Amino acid sequence: MIRVLYAGSPSASATTFSLLAQNATDYEIVGVLTNPASAQGRHKTPVPTPVATAARERGIPVFTPEHLDAACREQITAVSPDMLVCFAYGHIFGPKFLALFKYGGINLHPSLLPKYRGATPVNAAILNGDAQTGITVQRLALAMDEGDILAQEIVALHGTETAGSLLDYSALRGAELIKHVLAHCATYNALPDGTAQHGEASYTNVIAKNDCHINWEKSAQEIDAHVRAYSPEPSAWTLADGEQLKILEAHVAQGDVERVACKDSCAYDTKAAACETDAASKNPVAPSGTVLSFHKKHGIFVKTGNGLLVVTKLQKQGKRAMDAAAFMNGARDFVGMLLK
Repeated sequence: MIRVLYAGSPSASATTFSLLAQNATDYEIVGVLTNPASAQGRHKTPVPTPVATAARERGIPVFTPEHLDAACREQITAVSPDMLVCFAYGHIFGPKFLALFKYGGINLHPSLLPKYRGATPVNAAILNGDAQTGITVQRLALAMDEGDILAQEIVALHGTETAGSLLDYSALRGAELIKHVLAHCATYNALPDGTAQHGEASYTNVIAKNDCHINWEKSAQEIDAHVRAYSPEPSAWTLADGEQLKILEAHVAQGDVERVACKDSCAYDTKAAACETDAASKNPVAPSGTVLSFHKKHGIFVKTGNGLLVVTKLQKQGKRAMDAAAFMNGARDFVGMLLK
């Protein structure tokens, strides 16, 4: 029976942890390593990570050190773990820490390594319009995401995934891949033979606020990917009359839906031929970012650098999220506005 220390923090990692903890036969999770509770809300109430909450519900010891120092290593040693299993913990493990584990450590990474090493591989795959991504279980190495590949699965992308839905899927499938690796280790007293990473490596960074700012000069397809890449959080945003407006759900207008946008109003210039189009772009003549019209069935139509984007869910700063119809009830002057 392998004694596992699980390291992770966000909700997707909690999903993987819970699946690993259910009906375990080849291993036992003897402790959880996660980030300290964070202050949230108006009263700055300390809120534990989802992984910490899931572990405590099962009576599993939880460690929340600020640093992986000697004191932390002493606490971990007390539960006698044989292996470290990590998914989205958010810290680099040093040689002294990894030396605590008889079998070393493994890490779940939601990409086809070596592509998209780093903190935001799921977001990058969607943002770049990739046709596929993947889920990789790798041996933990001192350098970030450079360890040998122990298991890997290709995931086809269909252009409708959000970062949230893709990460949730990775958490589910990743748990199964980790179980296979742990079963091998339990049988042979060693991790499977790994495969060195091949191909050109690419890297992703932590998402900054300005990364989520929508550039309306881009095509509707690119902006659709932008919205999905930052959904559900931190969310794509634009400026509407100088105030931040989150665009939570949207899609590219196509076929009959695109014709509806022209037919309804294109109210940015009621004195002009509202449905006049640029022959090259097949778009209504208006600056990119112009709110052209609203249709109760379809949503809010916004001009982009190429094509129309249909916005179906929005959120004003400090307000609750609303569907397009509810939003328009309180935004009579929104049609014709230039989003920036």
